[in-house]
Formats: sequence, C-alpha cells, structure tokens
Amino acid sequence: MLTTLQRYTGWIILSTLFLFIASKLTASLILIVALLAWLVVIVEWNRLPSGSRRQASLLLGIGSIALLFSAWNGVFVGWQKILTQNLQLLPMFIAVSFLGLTTPDAQDLNLPKGKRAMLTTSVGTNLLGAVINLSILFVFGDRLKRNNTLSKAQAIILARSFCAAAWWSPFFLSAGVALTYAPQMEFQRILLPGIILTAISIAYSIIEVGFVRKIEFTGYPVRLESLSVPFLLAIAVIISHHYFPDLGMILLICIITPPAAILLMRDKPRLHYLHDFISCRITSTVSQFVLFLTAGIFSIGISSFMRVYPELFNFSGTAFSHSLFAMVSALLIALGFIGVHPLVGISIVSPLLLPLHPDNSQLAFLFLTTWAVAAGSSPLSAVGLVMSSRYQLSPWSILTNNLHYAVAMWLSANVVSILYFGSHV
Repeated sequence: MLTTLQRYTGWIILSTLFLFIASKLTASLILIVALLAWLVVIVEWNRLPSGSRRQASLLLGIGSIALLFSAWNGVFVGWQKILTQNLQLLPMFIAVSFLGLTTPDAQDLNLPKGKRAMLTTSVGTNLLGAVINLSILFVFGDRLKRNNTLSKAQAIILARSFCAAAWWSPFFLSAGVALTYAPQMEFQRILLPGIILTAISIAYSIIEVGFVRKIEFTGYPVRLESLSVPFLLAIAVIISHHYFPDLGMILLICIITPPAAILLMRDKPRLHYLHDFISCRITSTVSQFVLFLTAGIFSIGISSFMRVYPELFNFSGTAFSHSLFAMVSALLIALGFIGVHPLVGISIVSPLLLPLHPDNSQLAFLFLTTWAVAAGSSPLSAVGLVMSSRYQLSPWSILTNNLHYAVAMWLSANVVSILYFGSHV
C-alpha cells in the first residue's frame, strides 16, 4: 500500500497546501492538513537518507518520552497542539518550491566571488528576507547550491544575515511575538538597536569568513535580472500585506508564490512541466516534512517537561536588571540550541517577567535578540533544519560553525541593551 501511495506523494503534498489555505476559512480543516502531512512522513520514511531518519527518530523519541512524562505528571497540551506544531511552515516550503519553475536547469556558473560578493549577498539576504521571510533562503540557496549543498561560507552568510532581520523587521514573526509578549513595546525604540545589532552581525560574519578563515566565497548575483523574481515577490507581499493586514505573512506567501511562479516560469508548455513538477520535483520538500514535524514533537515535549517544573523559572523577588536580561537571554538562546522554538521559550518567561514591571521595549529587544541569535545559530531551529534538510549540511557542522557567533552576538546585545536602555532600568 505504501508503494502505491508513494506514486501520489507529490499530490498529497500539494493537497496540504490547498487545505492549509482553506483552513483559514474553516479552522477544522487544519487537522486534515496535519494528518496529510504526517501521512507524507509515513509514506516516504523508508526512502529518506539514513542520516535524516536517525535525526528524526532521535527528535521523535525524546519528544515522545518527554510528552509521556509530562502527561503522567498532569501536563498535557492536547493532541491538536502536538500534531500541528511547526505545521504552518510546511505549506510555505511547498509554496516556495514553486520558485524552482522560474529558474532554468542550467545554472549560471559565473557567480560573483570575493568580499564584495559576500557583502552584497549578506545585505540582499537581510533586506529581502525581512520582507518575504524564510522563502529568501530558497531563492538564494537554490541558486548558489552545487551538488545539492552549500559551502560552509555560504551557509554561514545566508543563515546569519537572514536571521539578523529579526532584530528590526516588522514583517518577521518575531516582531508579532515581541508585541504579543511585551504588549507595551514601542517599535520605534527597538528599531535603532535592532539595526545596530544587524550591522554587527553582518560585519562579524564577513570578517570571520573573509578575513579570519579566508574562505573563498561565491555569492548571489545581485543584479536586476537575478533579483527580478524575489523583488516581484517582495513587492506583491508588501502590497498584499498593506491591503490585507489581517492575513499573516506565511499565508500571503502560500497564496501569492505558486501562481506567480507559474506565471513567470520559463519552460513551455506550462501544463506539461507543471504536472512533472507536482509528480516528481515537489517531493524535494519531504525531508522538511519529516524534520519539522518530528522537531515539533521534540519542542512540545521539552516545553511540556519545563511546565512540570515551573519553580525552575521563577523570577519573583527580583528586578528586571541588566544581569537578569543577560541571564534570561542566555537561557532562551540555550533552549533554542536544544530545539525549543523561541516562541515557546518566550511564552514561558514573559508571564514571569511582566510582573517585574520591565521597560516593555527592552523586554521586546530581549525577545528579538534570543530569536535572531538562536534561529541563526541552532541546527534545530527552523533555519537550521532548512539548511540540514534541503542543503545536506550536518547539524554538527552548523553547531560548531555558529557557537562562537551566538556568544559574540549575545554579548553585543547585552552591551547595546546597557547603553541604549540603561537610563530606563
């Protein structure tokens, strides 16, 4: 039976995209989306590389044990939460995979090299990623990859530059989370320190790759022609977000990207190549299905385990000082490294910090810092999972390449917090 279903994996994957969009009108459909997504995992499990299966099995095993332990101790988040964690990211992966229709099979071998290419790739990733979010990694990464992988230098520059946009972009999910859990934040007050940290992040990465490691860098060709698709997509998302502010960025990308890619596709006849894409090429997202869903189980399991012992995260009797800023940000970044989504950590610590009457803008800056650093450094973050699953980078290499960066940016954020918010503490 599984062999028969494997012939239709592409169509099952496409169905999850359509039903996800429809679920915004009929919320009950989200469970069907979840079941179809997990069906993809089951059907394609035996065809995954052994390394991906081991990683997914480890995440699923630890997460399941933590969930069982938590439920035994009276903490159970519900089956819908367990099955749908990370689910909303999968339709976006499906949608942006359609961008492959807009690029020819023969890749341009004359890509720019050197430090200037590193700078333009970093800034381009940051600025465009600030608008169209995670899909920019697919646009840039798929153009730069060779033999389905990225070089160490490319992985460092793309991941860090993209995640640095979390410090300042109002379009990032992190901005909505910061506003939710630091409700009185003033966006204009966190914009300057966010831009400063972004500049530090990009400069740090360029100095590390280009001057310390002296790695030859092949970058994205930031020319009008090469930027046409991401630029048009960014414009479409901005205009749509302006007229439909209640629609989330992920939903907008899911709605806009596939028809835009079909309209801009180079190969003709369109119907023939579109059928081939759905039947064969869209299955490239299978590894994302497996890793993100199992990582979701792991994240929910760890967060449930943490709720069993709330006394470990009790800050009563203290003030929201610079030392507490440093401690909490370090804790949330560390949790990000073991696979706990920043949203989970933020949702846990926010109710503990708000009674301390902190400066909400500084609190929001703390949340944005942990998001930017953890997402850009951890192999178990959404970005890390994309890098490991789509571009075949080992989680261990992602960890070792970025651990010092996480420490450096954590220290930088603490210095900026002291200098910028000092008079408000």
